[in-house]
Amino acid sequence: MNLSSSPVWLWFTPAISALVLYGLGQGLVKKWISDIPPALFCIYFVFAKAIVNLSFYFTQTHPPLTAAGGLPFLTLGVLAYIWDGLGWIFYFQSILLGPITIVGTLSAAYPALTVVFGRVFLGETLLMHQYAGVIAVVVGCLGLAYSPPDSKSGHRDSRWILLSVMALILWAGSQTLVKYSYGLPQASEVNLALCNTLGGALTLGVYGILKGRGHRLASGDWIRSLLPMGMMAGGDLGVIIANRFGPISLVTPITGAYPLVTLGFAALVLKEAVTKLQWLCILFILIGMYLVSLSP
Repeated sequence: MNLSSSPVWLWFTPAISALVLYGLGQGLVKKWISDIPPALFCIYFVFAKAIVNLSFYFTQTHPPLTAAGGLPFLTLGVLAYIWDGLGWIFYFQSILLGPITIVGTLSAAYPALTVVFGRVFLGETLLMHQYAGVIAVVVGCLGLAYSPPDSKSGHRDSRWILLSVMALILWAGSQTLVKYSYGLPQASEVNLALCNTLGGALTLGVYGILKGRGHRLASGDWIRSLLPMGMMAGGDLGVIIANRFGPISLVTPITGAYPLVTLGFAALVLKEAVTKLQWLCILFILIGMYLVSLSP
């Protein structure tokens, strides 16, 4: 299935929108993470998903949920976002147990695995310059995610390795399932947005409630929780639409390059210095994004 000739604007525009929203959302999380635990971010992420996705669902035309033959699509859609939510849970657990320098770098590599899954399970093929662009984007993201190891930090539990790998596989598998589901009867990006909300509630919602019990938000914390999670939810919706029209082998590397925007936010708002390595990684990502957007 050669999708490299699909109209670029149909998937590239929502993919870039997701990139920006993910990057800004992560930047705000980075700014406020010391005040708000990840479990509460998870709860507000589910709230934000519900607001964004249900608004999209009720304002767009879509096949009825009870349409004949549509059950496999809905089932696979919910399963895909259960996998996505479980990936986030494994990621949070791996951060608690392992070195964030390695965990963060490893998690940034999931677009590469998605490209492999797209080739093996979906039969997606790209042009040579697009493969080169994917490699450039992934290398750039790995570089941005890297930070020097802290020699003072001790790690008591090696389970973080398995947890990190599981997060990597689940995220890549989730995107592959989403793309596969679009080939089923009654497939609709509008209904898939509803699946995104249900899958998130069953995973991130439960995790957030169990881990966030007893923590009370201070005045204004709900805004600092809901705002970045709303951006992340908007990014999810952009990915849903981009996956509808473009190959995951291109969509996932583009949307997964959000550290580029996060770095810009950190430099401009948080006044963090940009290193020479980061500038080089930015160049790699920009070149890669240009290459993957080129159609024959």
